Amino acid sequence: MATHLKNLSDYDPNTVPSAEGMRFGIAVAEWNHHITGALLDGAVNSLIKHGTSEKHIIVKYVPGTFELTYAAAKMVESNLFDAVIVLGCVIQGDTRHFDFICNGVTKGITTLNEQAEIPVIFGVLTTDNEQQALDRAGGKHGNKGDEAAITAIKMVDFSDEFIDELNLDDEEIA
Repeated sequence: MATHLKNLSDYDPNTVPSAEGMRFGIAVAEWNHHITGALLDGAVNSLIKHGTSEKHIIVKYVPGTFELTYAAAKMVESNLFDAVIVLGCVIQGDTRHFDFICNGVTKGITTLNEQAEIPVIFGVLTTDNEQQALDRAGGKHGNKGDEAAITAIKMVDFSDEFIDELNLDDEEIA
């Protein structure tokens, strides 16, 4: 979460495992493309920086943030990825539409994380105005895309370590 105390792109690279061999699906909302495109650039650059091959990153676009849940579900079902990242931007307007979209996509991605075998990373900006979004898409508060990519790498590593630990426990029992 970006605040005046935390930059989304500020992290210790020594705490990030190698992403070599990891495969990522990224679903990106076309709505507010000048912002979501910057989030995508941040995510892809961070994945590559930490060892992911560009050919192991598949990007798909959907019309808006609400459709990210469907795209992520299809990516999970494909069994092609170690993690899925969703990138979107919802900016508060004059109606309650903001609330419905934010609640819907948050619930959808949470449900996927409860049910999926791989992590689905929530890289959606929900801001009061466009400037706040720009500030979090490569501006003064860093890039939420960077944060989502680092989270994806760490969660794949977590999952791999967890499975390895379970396999060790099984060997000890036998």
